[in-house]
Parts: sequence; C-alpha cells; structure tokens
Amino acid sequence: MVQGTVQVTHGGSSRWRRRSGEYPTLAAALAAAGDGDVLTVAPGTYRENLVLHHAVTLRGPEAGLGSVRIAPLDGVALTVRASAVVQDLYLEGQDRAAPALLVEDGCPELTDLRVSTHSAAGIEVRGPGARPLVRRCTVENPAGVGIAVLDGGGGVFEECEVVAAGQTGISVRGGGRPRLERCRVHHATGAGIAVTGEGSGLEALGCEVYEVKGTGVQIAARATARLTDCAVHRTSADGVTLDTDAVLTLAGCDIHDIPENAVDLRSRSVLTLSRTTVRRFGRNGLSVWDPGTRVDAEACEIHDSTGDYPAVWISDGATVALDSCRVHDVPDALFVLDRGSRVDVVDSDLSQVRNTAVSVSDGATAQLDDCRIREAATGAWFRDHGSGGTLANCTIDAVQTGVIVTKGADPALERCTVTSPAEAGFYVSAGGRGTFTACRVTGSSSFGFHVIDGARTTLTRCHTERCARGGYEFAEDGPLAEECTSDESGPRLAAQSASGGGFAGAQAGIRTVTAAQSSVPQPAQAPAAVPRPSAERPEGGAAGGVRGSGEVLGQLDALVGLDSVKREVRALTDMIEVGRRRQQAGLKAASVRRHLVFTGSPGTGKTTVARLYGEILASLGVLERGHLVEVSRVDLVGEHIGSTAIRTQEAFERARGGVLFIDEAYALAPEDSGRDFGREAIDTLVKLMEDHRDAVVVIVAGYTAEMNRFLTVNPGVASRFSRTITFGDYGPGELLRIVEQQAEEHEYRLGEGTSEALLTYFTELPRGPAFGNGRTARQTFESMVERHAGRVAQLSEPSTDELTLLFPADLPALPALPAPC
Repeated sequence: MVQGTVQVTHGGSSRWRRRSGEYPTLAAALAAAGDGDVLTVAPGTYRENLVLHHAVTLRGPEAGLGSVRIAPLDGVALTVRASAVVQDLYLEGQDRAAPALLVEDGCPELTDLRVSTHSAAGIEVRGPGARPLVRRCTVENPAGVGIAVLDGGGGVFEECEVVAAGQTGISVRGGGRPRLERCRVHHATGAGIAVTGEGSGLEALGCEVYEVKGTGVQIAARATARLTDCAVHRTSADGVTLDTDAVLTLAGCDIHDIPENAVDLRSRSVLTLSRTTVRRFGRNGLSVWDPGTRVDAEACEIHDSTGDYPAVWISDGATVALDSCRVHDVPDALFVLDRGSRVDVVDSDLSQVRNTAVSVSDGATAQLDDCRIREAATGAWFRDHGSGGTLANCTIDAVQTGVIVTKGADPALERCTVTSPAEAGFYVSAGGRGTFTACRVTGSSSFGFHVIDGARTTLTRCHTERCARGGYEFAEDGPLAEECTSDESGPRLAAQSASGGGFAGAQAGIRTVTAAQSSVPQPAQAPAAVPRPSAERPEGGAAGGVRGSGEVLGQLDALVGLDSVKREVRALTDMIEVGRRRQQAGLKAASVRRHLVFTGSPGTGKTTVARLYGEILASLGVLERGHLVEVSRVDLVGEHIGSTAIRTQEAFERARGGVLFIDEAYALAPEDSGRDFGREAIDTLVKLMEDHRDAVVVIVAGYTAEMNRFLTVNPGVASRFSRTITFGDYGPGELLRIVEQQAEEHEYRLGEGTSEALLTYFTELPRGPAFGNGRTARQTFESMVERHAGRVAQLSEPSTDELTLLFPADLPALPALPAPC
C-alpha cells in the first residue's frame, strides 16, 4: 500500500465481495465501501471532509498511531451518521463555526482518536439518535468547547481527556445525557463540565476536573447530574455550582484546592452528598442560598479552610442537613442566617474551629442531635431575636465558651454537656432567652451558667461540677431555675446569697428549688458549699446602696497582698477627693484621668479591684452608680461588618454610670489580625470614651507584655489610659493566707503541720501558663475539702475536730512537670 492511498477490504458474505482495493482519496474509498467494510488509511495528511453513512471501520495503519491526519481547510473534518468504527486517527479542524468531529446518528465506536483543533468544538454529539461509544480519545481545542453533547444526544465516554479548551471542557445542553467513565478535563477556560437546561443530564464515574480557569462543574436551569468517585480541584472560581432548580448527586467525590466556594447552590437547587470530602477552600465549603435550595450530606468531611469564611454558609431561607459528617480546621463551622434558613445536624463532629462552631442569627434555626463540638472559641451562638432551634444530647469540649444566647434568641437545649470551657459553659446576656433542660457543665475556668443583662432563661435539672468561679451566676431579674444542682451548692442551693457560690443571685429575685426538694439525686459525700469571695458578686454591686469610701478602702486593704496596687488606688483616690474639695472651695482642680490599665497574670485580683474602684468613685460622687460590667472579646466583636460597633456601644451603655471592665483586652488586636474586627471595637471604644468622658470609667486588663502591645494599636488608646497598675503574682506566703481565709470563712481549720505543708506545696507548685494565683489557692482549698470529705465519709460517727480539721494528707498532688524536649 502506497502513502496517500486508502485500502478497502470488503467484508461481504459473497465470495466475490471478499476482496481488497486501493483508492487515492478517502472520499473515493467511502463511495465504494458498504456496511462491514474496513478502510485502512495510509500515513499522510488528507484535506477532506469525511462523512460516514455506513457501518464501516475506518482506521489508521497498525503501529502508526497519529500518522494519519484528517485536516480539511474548513467545515467538519469527520461526520458520523452510522454505527461505524473509527480508530487511530488524528483529526484537525479550522472552522470556528463547526466541530472537528460530529456524531449525528447511530452508535459508532470511536477509539484512540486525537482531536487537535481550533474549531467550535472538538467532538460534538448532536441529536436523539446519536449514541457513540468513545474510548481513549484526546481533545485539544484552545478556541472552543472540548466535547459538546446536545439536542438529545448521549453516549458513553471512557478514559477520554480534554487537555485544553478555550471555552467549556465538556458541555451538555438541550437534553443531552452522556455518561463519562474515568475521563479527565483540565486547562479549560470557562467551566470544566457544564450541564444546562431542562432534560439535560450527566453521569460521571471516576472522573477528574482540574486546572480550570473558571468553575469546575456547573449544573444549571433544571439540569441534573450524578458524579461518583470524581475529583474537582485547582480551579480559579468555585469548585461546583448549582443554579435554578439544578439537581446534583456527589458520591465518594473529592473537592479540594478551590480558591472560592467549594460548592455554591442557589435558586431552589438540590444537592445530595455522600462519602464526599471538601477541603482546602478559600471561601465557603458549602454556600447555600435562597428558599427551596437544599443540601443533604451523609458521611462527608469538610476541612482545612484556607480563608476566613464559614465552612458551611446557609442563608435566605435555604436548608442543609448533615448526617454523620465531620467539619474541622476551619474559621467557623456552620453559619445559618435569615428567617426560614435551617440546618439539621445529626451524629456529626465539629472540631478545631477558630471562632464559632454553630452561629444562628436573623431568625434562622439550627437543630443538632447527638453531635460533638470540641476545640472551638464558641460552641454555639444564638445571636438575636427569632433565632433558635434545639441542641439535644450534644457534647461541647475544650472551648472558650460553650453556648452563647443573646438579644432575644430563644433556643432549647436538652441533655447537653459542656466540658472544660475557658470561660462560661452557658452564657446568656443582652435579653437572651432559652430553655436549658438536664444540661451539665464540668471543669469551667469561669462560671457554669452565666445569665445576665435581663436574660429570661429557664433552667431545669441542670448540674455543674468544678467550675472555678461558681456553678451559677445570675443578675437581677434573672432566670427561673428548678431542680438544679452543683457540686458547690450542697443542700443550700436556694439559700445562697448574691455573693455565694453555686447559685449566685438567689436574693435578687431568682426562683430556685432547693436540693432537698429536687428529685435529682444529690452527689454522695458532697462537700459543704464553697462560696466565692465577695469581690466576685454578680453585676450591680451590693444590695444596700452605695457604701462609703472608707468602708470600701477598708475592704481593699483586707485583700491579701497587692501592696503596690493598694498604694496606686489610694493615690488616685486621694487625687480625686482633693480635686472635689478644691472645686467645692471654688478652686481649679487638676484633671485626673480615671481610665486605667491593669496588667498581670490571671487570678491576681484585677476584677476584684476594678469592682471596688467603681464603688469608691461612686462614693465620691464621680460615678452615678459605680457598678461593674465585665466584658471580653466575645461580647464586643461581631462577625459581620458594622456589628462590632453596635455591640461595643451596647456594652458601653450598660456600663453608663459605672465601670466597663474589658478582660484580656489585647485579644481585640491579635498580632496576626488581618481582617479581624477587633480593631473596630477599639476604634469605637476610643470615640465613646472621648464623647462620654464623664459617664463611664473604662479599665482594660491582661498580661503585661500583651497589654503593652495593645496600647500601641490606636493613636488614641495610650492617651486615654494614662495610668497603668501592675498586679504582681502572689508569693507562697500570700497563697497560704488566701487558703487560711477560705478555711476560716467556711468553718474549717488547718491541722498540725498543714500550714507548713501548704507553704512547701505553693513553693514547689509549677508556675506555667495554667497557674492562676488566687484562683489556684481557692482551687487548692476546694480540692482539700473534697479529699477531706472522702476521708471523713468513711467514719461512722466523726467528731467535730474530724469534721473541721484539714491535714497535709488532704493536699492534692503536685502537677507533673512537662517532659523536656
């Protein structure tokens, strides 16, 4: 066979038809061929437009892959209208208005074709009768679409590859319904795969879409698709988008390394995911918008966000259901907002969340059942009026705050447990509501339940254990609490005073049921109640009006240690008092800046001194009320533009006439702040301090080095705070004195050798990041009381000495030092 000729082997059944012939052109060979004939094309370039009307086999020579080029100057290079077999050809097209390969009818088999073209489409399947089987074909079309299936076309594409496309890699529209198996689409400009229009559909198995300048997979306008074991990654826009009644199923898929939304749904679209992973995305992992839009996810994982956006965003009335899913290593896990929006989460894990695991706002609803939240700043936050839902049988562990309810939000929590929060287990403020039934807080570094600022909350059969500042802290007009218990409350739960331990604020109108009346069994061998020091009263100060400055200064002097602090406060008080008297005498008074910076380690009495300072200023007539409003970053910083300023103003208004105490103020300006809204709180606060300089005293507090950095973040900050008071760490002797005070207050005595053992204990106690100074002393006393109770409970008839004496054996063991690196 000579080059440039076509050999036709006739495959008829008649003996005279089984012969071969050579033709100078493909057109001549096709004219002579019929069904079943084999056309073997010699190497060369053929400038012809081929049309296959018969079920022939058209192939290049054996071992000559790519040596036959079909390259007409215009029009379609190869048109197939029959169930032909085409293999081992190289197709080129130059017509921007026509495809290089067009299948219009039949079920042809197209194998090992290379389509390199600058035409409208590399391969186009058009018409309801077109059902090709396309195997191991490669399409390169920098000018147009890689593969187009339209007008009811279909077929199967196996192990095909679109290596470049100037537009969409694979486009399905007009009722086309192809199936893709183990195909790859990459380096497309536009969508990698696009399915559009009612009746259009796609099924893809084991496919990969990547390096796309646009969206990876796009389903729109009532189209449907199913992707199984597919991967979408390295796009320049969203990974997967659904719009306008689109329906998509993802099973066993992997969507990763997406700079925008990994999956974005709008306009009544429906997405079903199972065993699918979404990771390394720049905006939302799932972005779900509009009424009627829905996501159902089962056994999926969303993790490793590279941006500052929530992993799952649900708004404008959309719905998301997560079952047995994991969301972790993200800034925020679930954000659901707007009335009608809803998230339902069952048996799922939300962990390693830098901010809020579940945020519910603007009238949205969240339902979580049997879920686990851990290592988050906030476990769940119900933000405002109309926002609510249910948390049932959920555990929240190792968070800053377990659950926050604010501004009229009204969730219901049942049988939920918060373990080891750095702040409150459950925090309700600013008129929040909520119903808490059989909920539990264990090991809080602050309060168990902290309910303030006009909150109307109901607590039933709740329990707290080992909460550093107390099990319950309620303000005036506080919640309804029934059958609630605490390991600090004992049988006097309802009788605790406003400064008492387990249930603070019972004398301020809080209705409680005593432990004796409760049907909840009391803990065996419970120690007697250990109330907090009076300096840790709930907001509002003492019930009997403003005390005289002498009485308050006397209480300040009675505090253990803090000699330099006492001198600073007395000097400041003297300046204010003398200034007041000079004014009364008609003389000019020196201007005294009353705003303060408190620096030092935790547990050194900063909050206590701030409260006493407010009372002193009220007794001198400098402040109207002298009450203390304690806030931190979580109370001031919002998560939307503008919300931080509103929250800061609200906190400032609550403190009007008293002291606004901002604990860990340096957290408002983290070193790697980036787009953090904390600086907005600082800017707002500086302006309010200038505009209302006589209405509120502001005290900012925190670690010394961090507070020095905080004072440099805004030019107005340092000028507003002219005086810094440093709170030094307590020495072993001062810690011993605190324990002695606790013992005296609670009718215990230190037995022979116990004071010496305590002094040695505090001398040897490691002072790492967890050391809490006065809090450590109180916790040590509480541990001694617990160990004493376990020892004395074994005695049948203990004496008074046995009931009151604490011995060295009651001391807890020293914590182990960390292993050297």
